[in-house]
Amino acid sequence: MGSNLAVAGQSDPPDRNAQSAQDDGAGDGPDVVVIGTAGLRWEDLTALATPNLWELAERGAAANLVARSVRSFSCPADGWLAVSSGRRAADQPMEDYGTCRRLLSPDSEGSVPAWEGFLEAAAVDGYDARPGLLGDVLTDAEISALAVGPGAAVGLAGRNGVVAGDYLFADSEPAVLQSSLTSHLPGHDLAMVDVGAVRDHNRPLVHPVPEDETATEEPDPEETPAPEPDEAWLLTSPERSEQVARLDERVGAVVEAVRAVSPNATILLASVADSGSVAAMQLALADGPEVLGELPDEGGALLESRSTRQPGMIQSTDLTPTILRMLDVDAPPGLVGAPALASPDQGTARERVDDLADEQRHAAAVRPLRGPFTSVLVLVNLLLYAAVIVGLNRRFLDRTAAWLDRRRSAAAARTAAALRSRRPGAPLRTVRAVAVGVGSLPVASYLANLLPWWQADNPALVHLGAVAMITIGIASIALTRPWRSQLLTPVAVVAGLTAAVLAVDVVTGARLQVSALLGIQPEVGGRFYGFNNSSFSLFAASLILVATCLADPLVRRGHRKRAAALVLALGAVAVVLVGHPSIGADFGGPPALIPGMLILALLVAGVRLTWQRILLVLAATGVLAASFSLLDWLRPPEDRTHLGRFVETVLDGGLWPIVIRKVEQNLANLFGSVLTLMAIGGIIVVLLLLARPLREAARSSRAGAYGWLTGERTPGVARLAAMLRPALISLGVTFVIGFAANDSGIVLPAIAISIAVPLLVAVLTGWLLGRSRAAQLPAGSGPERADGDEPGDGLSDDGGASADAPSEDSPSGGVAQAR
Repeated sequence: MGSNLAVAGQSDPPDRNAQSAQDDGAGDGPDVVVIGTAGLRWEDLTALATPNLWELAERGAAANLVARSVRSFSCPADGWLAVSSGRRAADQPMEDYGTCRRLLSPDSEGSVPAWEGFLEAAAVDGYDARPGLLGDVLTDAEISALAVGPGAAVGLAGRNGVVAGDYLFADSEPAVLQSSLTSHLPGHDLAMVDVGAVRDHNRPLVHPVPEDETATEEPDPEETPAPEPDEAWLLTSPERSEQVARLDERVGAVVEAVRAVSPNATILLASVADSGSVAAMQLALADGPEVLGELPDEGGALLESRSTRQPGMIQSTDLTPTILRMLDVDAPPGLVGAPALASPDQGTARERVDDLADEQRHAAAVRPLRGPFTSVLVLVNLLLYAAVIVGLNRRFLDRTAAWLDRRRSAAAARTAAALRSRRPGAPLRTVRAVAVGVGSLPVASYLANLLPWWQADNPALVHLGAVAMITIGIASIALTRPWRSQLLTPVAVVAGLTAAVLAVDVVTGARLQVSALLGIQPEVGGRFYGFNNSSFSLFAASLILVATCLADPLVRRGHRKRAAALVLALGAVAVVLVGHPSIGADFGGPPALIPGMLILALLVAGVRLTWQRILLVLAATGVLAASFSLLDWLRPPEDRTHLGRFVETVLDGGLWPIVIRKVEQNLANLFGSVLTLMAIGGIIVVLLLLARPLREAARSSRAGAYGWLTGERTPGVARLAAMLRPALISLGVTFVIGFAANDSGIVLPAIAISIAVPLLVAVLTGWLLGRSRAAQLPAGSGPERADGDEPGDGLSDDGGASADAPSEDSPSGGVAQAR
């Protein structure tokens, strides 16, 4: 299909082929009209200032559109390239970060300027984008298309960079634009119109000069089209409201022309890029039979797609399959998006617009808080680790007391006397409470989204207060009087609540995770349903700890098979939640969680781990994990998630670019994230936790840096270490594999450490607290109060085990049952 050009507002008719198409059409207008813009958000709409957009919002289907491209923000060229390729794509980066190319109209042959640069950028970006795919598909399907404006030319260009259809120069004046469209729309099946962009102040669209350009004379206007009038106007940086008002007038002109020529046409309006260098969700609207179809005539609707599974949210990569579905053209393999569909919404237009604007406000409010929260999470964990490693070290305390003695002050003397105290009850209780609180912090960051904190005048302060209060509440429940003397109950409460909140949220659509501090960030465009990497990490770590706590009493009573069956049942449910295409659809989760839970079950059952059994576990993991992708691949293409598309990519030979991209992202996170510090610190604590305090205590000696915490009577220490070992091995297996299988890399073990290590510290300090009390009681005495502790706070001498617990050997490193 060739490209034919016409100039809006000129008296010369289009060339013969375009005129023939109009004559053959005889008033038969397009079935689908795509109106593209950039920088337009729902907060820009009002009934008075934007009447044309508001009318579409009243009767059509609405959504926030995630316009994320290859980089952290999207330029107009990026958005139109996403339409062209059906994948994330981007222009070549500009010299000044934050600036975007000003698109120019095609030449007389229909060739899009800078097309070779678009192809080069796609080749090195690693997202396997193929600019020109949409144009080639339309050509093969013999769809007559009309591109209006430079952005539309990019969207409808074929692989060769030539517009796959007719091209019409756009005019910024609404009346001229409407008149021109009315005369040129007939005879086309599809029309794509670029109505311009809304730009932030100091973020104009610029036209880069090629490095090899040395000519000094003015270009020939007959060979080089002049900049579009609306683009030149944008360079003056008027107020945003003025830009939006002018844009609304052009949208109204397009809609009027379409309704005059083809009353039953379906209109899809999408803002495909950001207005500046800060990413934000954009506006998307659709009106017409191909979208609203069988929905009730009254009321509005929300757009959603299988790529997001969030009502009122689609991606720019969904536009290409949506356009093809509207035209009844089969989508080619390799598209990452899914057709946008409408679901009824009973709210008014005002409520719908307010809700969509509120979602963007929520996403924007949480963005500046994520970095500080991550830093705080790392800091409190490192301080906790320091308190355990250094603050409970007897040698360090004695040296600090000696240094304070030299200060010769009353306050220093009192502090030195406290540090020399051999009664560790107070510091141990403090460390345990802080550890439980630190372990409660991640789930509290999700639960804070139950409150509309982003609507406050000071959202950051309100959000901080909400997270802090929820954290204190969870820790208080976990350490409340009825069960605080039980060693594992605080762990079960915190980990159980974390796993339950995330599981329920995933089953109900992952709404709590959207725009959470550790949850789904919609502006990033990575994942919109199921578990994101941070959420999966918390869920998997919590699940392993909960399974350990539930299996513990069964193992103590000698019911190892029942305990192993319980672990397997929990693991099976969790794997389905994580990996099933209709729920979590997580590719990297099952390969990490399955071996972790299988090994935990084997250790709880008292089975010795051999190389043969480890290989069998890995083989079972491979089969089970691959089954989710294969089952998804067997479904119709339009119903597949990224799991099935991954199989398709492998069959097409596209595995290697994916592997390279994931390895690069993994290494970037490993060496460029503050979470690496938390991961290293947590691993050190775990090693010291098991290697030094327990080893010294097991020697029944008060010597050593940590022996003072346990006293001289230490039976039951080996039992506690054995109980922790299966959980630690399971956690290690899960997150070593998770680190290798996911592009987030160090994020997975680091986030897991943020809940697992504090709760393990709480177990250790709780046990040490009970041992120190027991050491202070005379032989044969009961659980009287000691060291100012409350009754019932202590543990039995055997670490909480039943007095009639049977003895079992556990050569695999499972739970030893020595009396």
